[in-house]
Amino acid sequence: MNQPAATGRDARVITLIGTGHFLSHFYVLSLPPLFLAWGQEFGVSFAALGLSVALMSGVTALLQTPVGFLVDRHGARPYLVGGTLLMALAVVAMGFATDYWQILLLCALSGVGNSVIHPADYAVMAGSIDKSRMGRAFALHTFTGNLGFAAGPPVMAVLMAWIGWRQGVMLTGCAGLVVVATILWQSRILHDQAKPRGEAQGISGTQLLTSRPMLLFFGFFLLSAMAGAGLQAWLITALHQLHGMDIPAASMALTMYMVGATSGVLVGGWIADHTKRHLPIVIVLTCIASAFVLLTEWLRISDTLTIFTIFCGGLFLGASRTPRDIMVKDAAPPGQIGKVFGFVSSGLPLGQAITPMPFGALIDWGRPDLVLPLTAVIMLASLLFAGSGRAAGAMVTTPQVQPAE
Repeated sequence: MNQPAATGRDARVITLIGTGHFLSHFYVLSLPPLFLAWGQEFGVSFAALGLSVALMSGVTALLQTPVGFLVDRHGARPYLVGGTLLMALAVVAMGFATDYWQILLLCALSGVGNSVIHPADYAVMAGSIDKSRMGRAFALHTFTGNLGFAAGPPVMAVLMAWIGWRQGVMLTGCAGLVVVATILWQSRILHDQAKPRGEAQGISGTQLLTSRPMLLFFGFFLLSAMAGAGLQAWLITALHQLHGMDIPAASMALTMYMVGATSGVLVGGWIADHTKRHLPIVIVLTCIASAFVLLTEWLRISDTLTIFTIFCGGLFLGASRTPRDIMVKDAAPPGQIGKVFGFVSSGLPLGQAITPMPFGALIDWGRPDLVLPLTAVIMLASLLFAGSGRAAGAMVTTPQVQPAE
């Protein structure tokens, strides 16, 4: 295939994959704007309402690894189609719910569908995208997910005001059905990852995931998510109490941190495609990001400079993410990318659940000054888990690989 044609095919693949990834993140954060309407409609507490998001995210995290085994064994395309379809239909069905237990059941079902996205997407990208553009493909995949998180709350709020919550969720669910139809229409360009001829010798999938390199990668993802979640949850409060920033200015600081982290992912994709020294890049970028977080705490500067400083922290942290993901891909033995990404990326929702409460307790105890330094320490501590995954490939006898379909 000539270069322009290959580039065009890669663009179509990442558009298909990225749209599904956008929706999977969009559906999670489209739920919070519905809470007030659901509370009035079904007469449930805020704690019960929070269970809906916890179920969707928790089921996704629990099932990603077993789904990864299925993707590696049977191929990614049927699971990608089936998972996206289940996710979308569950959201559509929420519009017909007559009791809150039905909402919870549908959130769990949507989480089942969502659990397919990461293992299937990475397996398809590994088999479909030219190696010279793999970093940028991974970056765009992460970028579309972040856009989904950003778009979920405002889009659902607008739809609720325009057509009501029931019609709003049904409309967003129908958007997923359009994505499923498009994936089916274009499925011929989605190739599965290359697989070994016969079983890889010396290690099973379970042994691979419980090996030291993969457990370290899991820890790397877990600590990275812990740092990000703590910062996102309490940056506004910390800046308000420590720097005297008003709430709108502190909120803008959080927004610019997220803008930096999201745009940094794209920078990291370009870097990952232009160097094979991914581990040193991850270390340097993470250290710079942690330095900017510490400067945000220590410097007493204007609100504008504070916002710029935390933006830089997000930018460098985001740029470290794609080289990190390429390290995981390179460490995965042939034919086992689905289970590897399913396992290590399950550390993300787990990490996001850990730090908000203890960081909030620090603020309750009158120590908001510890939030940003601890965030920086966790960022640096994550580097202790980085890099060992490159040895995973040596754990199996390298098998002959048959081309992707």
